[in-house]
Amino acid sequence: MGEIEQIKCLIAYYKKKFGTNDPFVIADNLNVLYQIGNCRHEGYYMFLKNHRYIFLSNKLEDIESKVVMSHELAHAIYDRKENCYFIRNRTLLLNSKSERRANRFAAYLLIDDEMLREFSGYTREQFCQCTGYPMELIELRLK
Repeated sequence: MGEIEQIKCLIAYYKKKFGTNDPFVIADNLNVLYQIGNCRHEGYYMFLKNHRYIFLSNKLEDIESKVVMSHELAHAIYDRKENCYFIRNRTLLLNSKSERRANRFAAYLLIDDEMLREFSGYTREQFCQCTGYPMELIELRLK
């Protein structure tokens, strides 16, 4: 099973188990602690004293916070003991396997097949205007 199939299976499991694709609700159910506050970055994941933490900037709009939370939640799930704040600040590693996987996880979590069917007659630009999601997210989802 390839990486995308694994991501899709995991998301389907969470959606069935928790009844939602909301990354905040999933984090609550997985005991991933999160805090919204004054951060220099949009968000980051940290593993500290055997606990998983996600920090989000309070400057993010609602849709942006869902995208960032989904991305950081992927780090909490797949890269449990890795401090992803450190990785994000190393520009050479931005395209690392863990960052690509976190981006894919966010795309598949937030843009499910039902949403794609609902917007099937729309261009990518129209989809982004209607949903508020960034173009990069829909492009990842459609790859």
